[in-house]
Amino acid sequence: MPEQTSTAVQSKQRRKARRKTKPTTFIDAFVDFSFKRLFATDESKPILIGLLNHLFKGKKYITEIEYGKNEFHGEIAEEGGAVFDVYCTDADGSKFIIEIQRGNQEFFKERALFYISRAISEQAPKGNRKEWAYNLTEVYLVAFLEDFNLPDSPKSEYVQDICLANRHTGKIFYDKLSFMFIEMLNFVKGPDDLYTELDKWLYALKHLTEFKQRPEYLSGPEFDRLFTLANYANLTQEERAMYNASLKRKWDNKNVLDYAVKTADQRAREEERAKADEEKKEMAIKLIARGMSIEEITDLTGLTTAEIEALLY
Repeated sequence: MPEQTSTAVQSKQRRKARRKTKPTTFIDAFVDFSFKRLFATDESKPILIGLLNHLFKGKKYITEIEYGKNEFHGEIAEEGGAVFDVYCTDADGSKFIIEIQRGNQEFFKERALFYISRAISEQAPKGNRKEWAYNLTEVYLVAFLEDFNLPDSPKSEYVQDICLANRHTGKIFYDKLSFMFIEMLNFVKGPDDLYTELDKWLYALKHLTEFKQRPEYLSGPEFDRLFTLANYANLTQEERAMYNASLKRKWDNKNVLDYAVKTADQRAREEERAKADEEKKEMAIKLIARGMSIEEITDLTGLTTAEIEALLY
């Protein structure tokens, strides 16, 4: 019977996964294939430039970008490297790392620091460092957090712009490095609340799979290109296979994570019940020592008569 139950559950999960991977009009922006299609190709350069300019709100104005290598090996064979989702440089030499992060990790902040460190250290020339004099270019990490938030981040904010600053005065210590985290869980605006271009971009990316056609309020050349590249019908057969495989991995990973959370919650509840039972038994033992009757102890602790009698021996 348990095997039949397990088989039935697995069958239900497979049916659920098939429903989730059913093609929509537009592809899910937050899977590996889609993210690279929408932000890491020559066709998508205007999309990425527009999005970055809206994010930096005049602090940076980008007119052109060039994609660079997205893999940086360690300096020694045993040292781990870094693989970026999108890595690019603008006309001024500023470096941009654009990432999607679907689930929280134990050392997520450390990972972000490691990524930025790689983009900094790779600027050092192999020789003549004295003449170079550590003249670093700007480095920015832009990370879309899909299913989690940074610890203690305000729920009213969906863009966290973090830089190196003096802890006491708040004055910026170094302005050529920053982390920008876009918390999609906090972005809950509807179509009538999209007052800025950034709002429109985030809304489009978050709800892309829900659109049957491009909404009129998301108009302009950049959105033209976005919806063209995101249209499932415009994918080749090979691209569709890559997208569906990427989407399946996303849902498989989510199912594993959901199951882990559910199991952890169940284990925690069981541990709480076991602890409560032990406390009741400890109380019952003390009440027995005081000469109370089994009926009285049952009323006070909630233990059954059999459980109390077992404590007498």
